[in-house]
Amino acid sequence: MRHVRIDDEGAGQRLDNFLLRILKGVPKTHVYRIIRSGEVRVNKGRAAADTRLAAGDEVRVPPVVVAERPSQDATPPREFPILFEDEHLLAIDKPAGVAVHGGSGVSFGVIEQLRRARPDARFLELVHRLDKETSGILLLAKKRSALTALQDQFRQRQTGKTYAALVWGAWPASRKVIDVALHKYVGADGERRVRAVDDDHAEGRRSITLVKVVRSWRDASLLDVTIKTGRTHQIRVHLAGEGHAIVGDEKYGDFARNKALARGEGGLRFERMFLHARLLRFTHPATGETIELQAPLPPACQALLSALPA
Repeated sequence: MRHVRIDDEGAGQRLDNFLLRILKGVPKTHVYRIIRSGEVRVNKGRAAADTRLAAGDEVRVPPVVVAERPSQDATPPREFPILFEDEHLLAIDKPAGVAVHGGSGVSFGVIEQLRRARPDARFLELVHRLDKETSGILLLAKKRSALTALQDQFRQRQTGKTYAALVWGAWPASRKVIDVALHKYVGADGERRVRAVDDDHAEGRRSITLVKVVRSWRDASLLDVTIKTGRTHQIRVHLAGEGHAIVGDEKYGDFARNKALARGEGGLRFERMFLHARLLRFTHPATGETIELQAPLPPACQALLSALPA
């Protein structure tokens, strides 16, 4: 049995998130079980998973068996291109093909590699997430206060997020708003998937995507996509649902064309998904200043656009 005193940096976080952080290697189901059973105590009393901790609170943590994990040395230290950094925030340009965090068969991701590269950092957490195959702006917090303030902005849709997406076919310029509910589920293969559903679907969530055509080619269209809701795989499912899947999307895309492109048939070779978080606008949690960050298209994406037949 151990007792942990919450400091200023830990104030404001939920009890379940606090336990998941300090009990790394313990299954989530077990963490929630010891909360429900009352084995975890806050200031000597029972507490719910969503209890917000305050500075000075004492959390009693029962002994648990921690699953054996790879040693820290197994995680390679890595820095990523920095778009913005101060004492509160870090914004990087994440490359495609790198998960933002470990789990689901991934030993380590951006956050683990950054923590390994910055051993003296007292606090470093993801503010939001990007799909593994999506590149672009990823925001991290260096203080608990910054994390909670920024996550509130994301939840309340007070941020501006714009993506560059290359889709197959000629996108109709008149199709500017997609307002289609989405339902997240787990497929027979155990993979997390998302599908469009009717507005009255019991488990559907309203999802809004704004689309603007930037440039068109004979067989493809470059779009600026702004999301008003941040659902899992929202852009990918919405665009594919309109009959214009994202180039290189292995989950919702045109599989035959993607394979041909990856093999370099027709003189064009492209081996990733063309979805790039190119712009992020938010309010700085400490200064109140409006911050607008931009990440240029990766070289592989630029090369593909230059090679597309007009």
